[in-house]
Amino acid sequence: MTDAVLFDIRDEEIAVITINRPDQRNCLGREVREGLRGAWDRFERDPSLRIAILTGSGDKVFCAGGDLKEMVETGMTVPPREMYALPYDTVELSKPTIAAVGGHAFAGGWMIAQACDLCVASTNATFAITEVRVGRGSPWAAPLIHMIPQRIMMELMLTGKPITAERAYEIGLVNRLAQPGGALDAALELATEVLEGAPLSVKAARETVMLATEMGRSAALRAARAAHDQAYNSQDAQEGPRAFAEKRRPVWKGC
Repeated sequence: MTDAVLFDIRDEEIAVITINRPDQRNCLGREVREGLRGAWDRFERDPSLRIAILTGSGDKVFCAGGDLKEMVETGMTVPPREMYALPYDTVELSKPTIAAVGGHAFAGGWMIAQACDLCVASTNATFAITEVRVGRGSPWAAPLIHMIPQRIMMELMLTGKPITAERAYEIGLVNRLAQPGGALDAALELATEVLEGAPLSVKAARETVMLATEMGRSAALRAARAAHDQAYNSQDAQEGPRAFAEKRRPVWKGC
């Protein structure tokens, strides 16, 4: 870990990963890329951490995308697939993630926010897939078709023009809106709500959503049943109904 990416733990179970290069618009330069890879690895390997929040320093920019100066200096053509640490893509993760977006999320900034399971944005945030305006590409945007309508996706990618946080919320890209400066607090609130669920049930629920985007209806149903077997056969599956009947909060063991 370097100061380019900060790693903080909240409430013992929440990892907050912060891109810390506001003077460079939190762009995805080498130090940030290496820091993110280390942060995601630390989160995944720590069994006490159940959910992670990705955010950026400052209120003006979440992440402005790739380092264009670096691309010019290196003569970069096609970026290596492993260049960026993308949750559930180039980085193996088994736990849920939330993007807390304050300010601009452009190009690679949109990419890393999109890669997270959930997204909270402050009302001063803006989103744009700007690659067409600098002659680059955005193959990473392909999964966006499972999040927003086709024609809206087409316009965003063909024009490269930004949309407001309110518009992102309207089309389903953003889960919740927050006041300027409040994206992280809103993400922490959402994370706390997720943590109220039984760990194995949350894991199976996340897997079900992903399976449903990748398979046909019948195949997804079969795969989802298999994904939930561990949750159904866990101690928590008995603790939950018992706690409800006894009118108390359940004590999850994750097993």
